[in-house]
Amino acid sequence: MQKINVRDLQKMKDDNNKVSWLTCYDYSFASALNASELDLILVGDSGGMVNLGYKNTNPVTMDEMITLTSAVRRGAPDKFVIGDMPKGSYEVSAEKAIENAMRFSKESDCDAVKLEGGLHMVKQVKAISQSGIPVFGHIGLTPQSSNSFGGYRIVGRTKNEQEKILDDAKALEQAGVVAILIEATPDGIGSEIAKSVDVPIYGIGAGAEVDGQLLIFHDLLGIYPTFRPKFAPCLVSKVLPDFLESISEIEDMKEFGRATKKDGFWEITRLVANEFNRMVKSGEYPDSDHVYN
Repeated sequence: MQKINVRDLQKMKDDNNKVSWLTCYDYSFASALNASELDLILVGDSGGMVNLGYKNTNPVTMDEMITLTSAVRRGAPDKFVIGDMPKGSYEVSAEKAIENAMRFSKESDCDAVKLEGGLHMVKQVKAISQSGIPVFGHIGLTPQSSNSFGGYRIVGRTKNEQEKILDDAKALEQAGVVAILIEATPDGIGSEIAKSVDVPIYGIGAGAEVDGQLLIFHDLLGIYPTFRPKFAPCLVSKVLPDFLESISEIEDMKEFGRATKKDGFWEITRLVANEFNRMVKSGEYPDSDHVYN
């Protein structure tokens, strides 16, 4: 597959083609995603929780994000990779935001950076964008500032919150983002925003009628024991029959594994990514069981 660029993302929105993306934090999983049909990879600060064991994303450092993102880039050279700016790396000033975004881009070779916040982050977004680095916005539930929301919760169930999310999206568009991620909002809000702005609107737990879907890959694989949100299905059981059928007639499993590396979890990982991609493209995901009302 040819590597996607920001022009492709805009064309996919204009043509009503859904975008699929998953989080990833290391080389081995990245190599499986690189061999899949997935569109984008996000190296999220959620890696601090699922890979490093932090209780939330707040402790993650710039150095840690660069290490994780560099590993993913080496494993997935053919995918568009977005790196998450960690808490404390951009809020202080536009100058600090440019400094860290530039370091992030140069040292990890990511294709874009993502940062949280709407109206109050316009200066930072504009500065990074004008420096030549593509920026993804992130609104709705923003985990780095979740304490100000009263913890991890659905955002947008009141009229004031709905209006704020829409205002944030319009402000980020004007500031120069190439796309916006909306997290944990009731079904329907994302649809309204996707129709109100020209840039692509993607969701993670933000309903069906947006321009693409993101999930934490560890949820799809069922390997994060602490918590799994309502909107995240585990897809391992869906791909296991195909995997078992593909190896059912192999006579020398040891030799097959050595030659192809398709006898174990790497191949299951690739199949899960492909199944998620298929479900997003077809509109099968998210269904009514995986959205907030």
